[in-house]
Parts: sequence; structure tokens; C-alpha cells
Amino acid sequence: MAYDPKLAERIRKSLKGVPFVEKKMFGGVGYLIHGNMACGVHRDHLMVRVDPAKHEQLLRKPHVLPFDLTGKPMKGWLLVKPAGCGTGKQLDTWVNTGVDFVLTLPSK
Repeated sequence: MAYDPKLAERIRKSLKGVPFVEKKMFGGVGYLIHGNMACGVHRDHLMVRVDPAKHEQLLRKPHVLPFDLTGKPMKGWLLVKPAGCGTGKQLDTWVNTGVDFVLTLPSK
């Protein structure tokens, strides 16, 4: 499985009302707002873009891992294991974290 299509559908529902573009990337799918990726799906994990200043704090939360595709973790990007986004409330919290951060960035 390249990425979890059920998680992708749950993210689409969580983004309802937010103007996003869905784009296949990283062997998964990303959700972009004004050209900036807010979140996505990598295998069965939720990918979330976060404020780099909050990266270390959020990394200490349960079920959270650094996002690392190349052997060098990317600051400002996290992976959330399925157990950390299993409920609608958990998923919405993480998706909103990504959306809130990318809305502070200039459009691309």
C-alpha cells in the first residue's frame, strides 16, 4: 500500500470548508493550501507541517515521530502514527495544526 486511502478520505472531510488542493507526492498524498502543504498521508501515517518553533514540543506528544525520508529529519514536519489520529477529534486537531501554520505563510 502506497498510502492509506481511508486516512486520506478522513483528511478531506476534516478539511471541509478549507480551500485545498490534493496532490500526490512522497509516495502518498499531500493537501496544499495557497500552495503550501499543510498535511498529508505517508503510508498509514498522518504527515503534518508545524511551526518549527513548536516542533520539539509537538514531537514529545504520544504517537508522534520526526518526518524523515532521507536520513535527515525535517524540522517543522511530523508523522503521526495511526493511534495518534484514530478519532475524529485527534485527526481534526492535527489537521488544524497544519492548516493554522500554513495560513501564516505567504502563498506560492
